[in-house]
Amino acid sequence: MALRVDYEGSNDVGVFCTLTNSYCLVGIGGTQNFYSTLEAELSDLIPVVHTSINSTRIVGRLTVGNRHGLLVPNATTDQELQHLRNSLPDEVAIRRVDERLSALGNVIACNDHVAIVHAEISAETEQALVEVLKVEVFRVSLAQNSLVGSYCALSSNGCLVAARTPPETQRELAALLQIPVVAGTVNRGSELIGAGMVVNDWVAFCGLDSTSTEFSLQFFDFLKIQVSITNPSIFHDYN
Repeated sequence: MALRVDYEGSNDVGVFCTLTNSYCLVGIGGTQNFYSTLEAELSDLIPVVHTSINSTRIVGRLTVGNRHGLLVPNATTDQELQHLRNSLPDEVAIRRVDERLSALGNVIACNDHVAIVHAEISAETEQALVEVLKVEVFRVSLAQNSLVGSYCALSSNGCLVAARTPPETQRELAALLQIPVVAGTVNRGSELIGAGMVVNDWVAFCGLDSTSTEFSLQFFDFLKIQVSITNPSIFHDYN
C-alpha cells in the first residue's frame, strides 16, 4: 500500500517519521489526521510511538533504525530514552551514539540487512550500526550527494535514489546492497527522497504532492507492489 499524507502542511513526512518493520516513530505535535492515517495502516502490526528527540519533533532526521534496533543522538534526553524503551518491542535494542553528524537520519540509510552511510561518520557509530542494527555497513556517496539518508530510501525489496544519481553509481550501489536500485523523485520532482517519504517492506507514506507518475514509475517498482495505476483505490490522500 502507498499513501499520500502531510504533517502540519509539510510534504516532508520523512522528517517527522521513522518507519521500520517492527515499529514506527512519529514526532509529537502533528495533526490527528496524520496520526490516525499511520495508525490505521500500522497499529495492528507494529507500534506507532509518539515521541520527541532532543525536545524536537524531527524524529525522522535524528534517528535511524530497523527491526533489530534504534540509534538516537547523544542529545536525546533520559526521559525520551526511557519512553522509547517502554514503548518499543522488547527485542528492539536502543543506543545513544555520540556522533558529530548528529542528524543520523540524514547521514545513514538502512534496511534490516545493510546500511549505507556518510563517509565521515565515526568508527564508533559504524560499530553501533553493526552491533545494534545488525547490518553490514558501506561508506558511500550518491554522486555529489553525501547525505545518503536524505537522498535515498531503503527497504528489503529495493532502494530509491535521487533522480540525478548517475547510472554507474546506481549499478555500484545495487552490487553492494544486492537489491534493485531505482532513481526517481517524490513530491512533484523533489530529490530529497529520505525527507519526502518513509517505507518499510510493505507500505510507504509519501508527501501529498507526490504525483501518480512518481507512484507508478518508481514506488511500485521499488516496493514490489503489484497493482494497476489505473485503479484509484490504491491511492489515499490525507491532510
